[in-house]
Amino acid sequence: MDGSMRPAVIIDGWRTPIGRHGGAGAAVLDVVPVESGPVEAAIALSIVLLAREIVMGNRGEKHLVHRKPWLVAFAFGLLHGLGFAGALGEIGLRNSDVPLALLSFNVGVEAGQLAFVAALVLVQRIGGQGLRSRLPRLEPALGYALGALAMFWLFGRLPAVFGA
Repeated sequence: MDGSMRPAVIIDGWRTPIGRHGGAGAAVLDVVPVESGPVEAAIALSIVLLAREIVMGNRGEKHLVHRKPWLVAFAFGLLHGLGFAGALGEIGLRNSDVPLALLSFNVGVEAGQLAFVAALVLVQRIGGQGLRSRLPRLEPALGYALGALAMFWLFGRLPAVFGA
């Protein structure tokens, strides 16, 4: 957030909500069948891959997130939207309630993301240069922690994928 954010990065950032809205809508409207076990495992795996990208990027290695950020953003959104739709399906939502539920979900997620970014900007402004100089040392640890949590989540969902 140092003012050098390129317009392309902002545009790529909008592909995640587009994918999420599309995935949730397609699944809730039965365009795409959703089984919660495999979708939840795939979401966990996507977070493992994101953690890997954080660690590898910190080492200077550029992978998929750097080469095709728009594709990663859209795929993450689509997958996470399918997960939300699966949760809606499990609670037995009536068809007449679907539009309001999707709208509420999407508005809530976007508001949460804006609040998170605002909090990060505030922390950066308060922490100033000292925080910016320490961040590169923290990134690998945060990437490993995120990856460990996501692996735990993934292993917990694998039995549902394989019918165990």
